[in-house]
Amino acid sequence: MDTQAMLRAFSAAVQNRDGTGFAALFTEDAVYHDIFYGAFHGRQKIAELVDDWFYRTAEDFRWHLHDPVSNGTTLYARYTFSYKSLLPEAQGRRVMFEGVAIFTLKDGLIADYREVANAGPALLDLGFAPERVAKILTRAGAELKSRAEARPHLS
Repeated sequence: MDTQAMLRAFSAAVQNRDGTGFAALFTEDAVYHDIFYGAFHGRQKIAELVDDWFYRTAEDFRWHLHDPVSNGTTLYARYTFSYKSLLPEAQGRRVMFEGVAIFTLKDGLIADYREVANAGPALLDLGFAPERVAKILTRAGAELKSRAEARPHLS
């Protein structure tokens, strides 16, 4: 599958609540690192992320991936992502994120997915209390500091 077709299928599967189709884009042992829910290992868990976790508190997803660049093993794409929140604090508002998706590819499939997202505006749109925002940002900071590439920056 070419890059553009994979990115279209990736977005469409989330927008259509097609966890099985979404998971089929990943290797059997893939990991999807979600900025809110953490890591999901393997196709079954990745399908659950879309079918259950995403749609538990949101609906009407829109995910557009822009300007993809790849060296054959790593694919980067800028994205805009939004949904209508079902959380009481959000009062039905549409919440939008901007970020960069980072795909590690293996044999034409996604072996690892992670993202860097500007979640701050969305957290405000969700109506989260400052303590909840701090908890989310603390977890994101800890995850960043746990990576090997962060080591030179921590001493």
